[in-house]
Amino acid sequence: MPLPTMAHSSSSFLLLPASSPPPPADASAAYAVVVLNQRLPRFAPLLWDRAQLRVCADGGANRVFDGMPELLPGEDPDQVRMRYKPDVIKGDMDSIRPEVKEYYSNLGAEIVDESHDQDTTDLHKCVSFITRNPPGSEKSNLYILVLGALGGRFDHEMGNINVLYRFSNIRIVLLSDDCSIFLLPKTHSHEIHIERSIEGPHCGLIPMGSPSASTTTTGLRWNLDNTSMSYGGLISTSNIVEEETVRITSDSDLIWTISLRN
Repeated sequence: MPLPTMAHSSSSFLLLPASSPPPPADASAAYAVVVLNQRLPRFAPLLWDRAQLRVCADGGANRVFDGMPELLPGEDPDQVRMRYKPDVIKGDMDSIRPEVKEYYSNLGAEIVDESHDQDTTDLHKCVSFITRNPPGSEKSNLYILVLGALGGRFDHEMGNINVLYRFSNIRIVLLSDDCSIFLLPKTHSHEIHIERSIEGPHCGLIPMGSPSASTTTTGLRWNLDNTSMSYGGLISTSNIVEEETVRITSDSDLIWTISLRN
């Protein structure tokens, strides 16, 4: 019996220019932004403006406080900070600067201290909060866009990717200036619609959770045909997108990554 198909498009991640309307199929989608404690990507103001819920993970609040005025140099820094106020700051509170915490608290941001929980990462805490308090009416239409998930310490990056597996039923996208990353659950076949103006051509398929005995693709320069992939064996890195739609079916959950154009 064929697997159901899950469609993906970076236009759904709101990376298109502000003048471009969201696709009609995603009119009912709800978007939440999570900011982690790494440098903000250049498109952070665009995603923030279009999100319905904005959550900073602990020191991510420092990045918004410092980084948003840097990304909008033609505007008054104080006005930028007031406009880009997080709805929620959540985490173990070991990284946020006291003056930043006080500033946003005075502006009405909700501060949620979970320093008692040392078994989950700050991103895990934020995603849990969002899934309990989604900005839309249906979780199936929820996208969580994570800024600052890549770069910095390698164990932090691996922890962030692990969150994709812990919440495999939620569309979570990890974003940096250089690439986007999301999970392709084995419960579906996948159609990835490529927005060539903003992404590609380099891409990869990584069997991080477990080896894949059979993965098949179309739309890539080096397609896989019932190919096995595993660490210590073949993994598909530095592949090239050749067509407007990439189709993927696998017997294992896979990480998809694609480069973003500057």
